[in-house]
Amino acid sequence: MKTDLSKILSISGRHGLVRYLAQTRGGAIVESLSDGKRTVASASNRITSLADISIYTEEGETKLKEVLLKLKEVLGEGAAPSGKADAEELKALFAKAIPDYDETRFYVSHMRKVVDWYNEIKDHASFDFADPEEEAEEKGEEEA
Repeated sequence: MKTDLSKILSISGRHGLVRYLAQTRGGAIVESLSDGKRTVASASNRITSLADISIYTEEGETKLKEVLLKLKEVLGEGAAPSGKADAEELKALFAKAIPDYDETRFYVSHMRKVVDWYNEIKDHASFDFADPEEEAEEKGEEEA
């Protein structure tokens, strides 16, 4: 099954990633990727879709989807280092995967989040990402 990054969310103050399930009056019903527990995320939480996240590069920005795919190329079937890994190890990994990342605006704290997300997606979803534009085109062809 394809992973739709627009439905995978990061919620500030909560560890791990969640999958969006439904809208509620005061927020959203979400399900933890790691253990499948469902909870309500309040509208007052800062909720970010992984599809909306980019990292800074010397040329501009690179979408998180591309970053994850480049990390997968470098890491193969192995897991990324833990988010608690040494800063130099993380910098070396990102230098291999995204050689033009902007060292002045993409911090080690960001790298820690990205490798944690990478490992969670590797363990509980897939790197076969859904492309919303392609799906919209396919739906248009089916209706014609």
